[in-house]
Amino acid sequence: MEFAQPIWLLLLLLAPALAGWEWFRAQKRTGVRYSSVGLLRNGPRSLAARLSWLPSVLRTAAFCLFVLALARPQKRDQRTEVFAEGVDIMMVLDTSTSMRAQDFQPNRFEAAREVGAEFIRGRTSDRVGLVVFAAKAYTQAPLTLDYEFLQTMLDEVEVGVIEDGTAIGTALAMAVNRLKDTDAKSKVVILLTDGQNNRGEIDPVTAAEVAEALGVRVYAIGVGARGEAPVVIDHPLIGRQRRMMPVEIDEEMLGSVASLTGGKYFRATNREALREIYGEIGELEKTKIEELSYTRFDEKYARFLWPALVLLMLEILLSNTRLRRLP
Repeated sequence: MEFAQPIWLLLLLLAPALAGWEWFRAQKRTGVRYSSVGLLRNGPRSLAARLSWLPSVLRTAAFCLFVLALARPQKRDQRTEVFAEGVDIMMVLDTSTSMRAQDFQPNRFEAAREVGAEFIRGRTSDRVGLVVFAAKAYTQAPLTLDYEFLQTMLDEVEVGVIEDGTAIGTALAMAVNRLKDTDAKSKVVILLTDGQNNRGEIDPVTAAEVAEALGVRVYAIGVGARGEAPVVIDHPLIGRQRRMMPVEIDEEMLGSVASLTGGKYFRATNREALREIYGEIGELEKTKIEELSYTRFDEKYARFLWPALVLLMLEILLSNTRLRRLP
């Protein structure tokens, strides 16, 4: 409950003064004069005499209720409708054996998977899917709003399951194909790799041209330290060895793919940089949310006005009949 014109409530400060005036006037007012009323002072009093104060109380109460009615008490009924226009996002994750390089902790792949999972948890109304690739590309999860399911599918991805290689163009084309028939106004591919395109039948730039034609933006992320990175290799004769290998990311190609589609290329040299990149992409591809608010005011002044009228009528009736005072 709230008041539309609360300024009228200041009149309630007059209520004590009004009550005091009524009491003062009652004390000064006299009725029929008698030579002596001494014998009646200690006698029984009638009901009318006992209720002689009632008209004053009724007038004061009616005044207070009238003031509350003037202040226009209202009940606010507010409803908000939220419309979310989500983004369709295909995440493309490189699972070639070079992703085991330990320039990220514990390695590139684990860091990419964990930061990608954080990105998924940060979405609200966006459909997200997952494509994994090495020498070939596979759809690990189609576009979905079921982030828990998507997280489960991401957790099941492992390095070395797919034949080794880096088919960037094929993976990008598969992700674009997943987005081409969706109704979303914003369609995005987040491509993460640490190498060069050396497998597959589709060139990455050709796949980017298709993406540009279909209105799909590509954000490309190259992961890996600059120079050399430690890599664990399982040698068939001498067992597991840790070697330093050169980091060879085709940044020129990834930059061309991103710029051709209106996206952006990023280079991540550590886990924190990768997290910041995903954060920036999240800011660039925000879900469009519109709120429509409806407010209805239900006037409640009648709750006070009618009782005030009833009390006033009762006061007039009693003052002129049973509780009438002469003269």
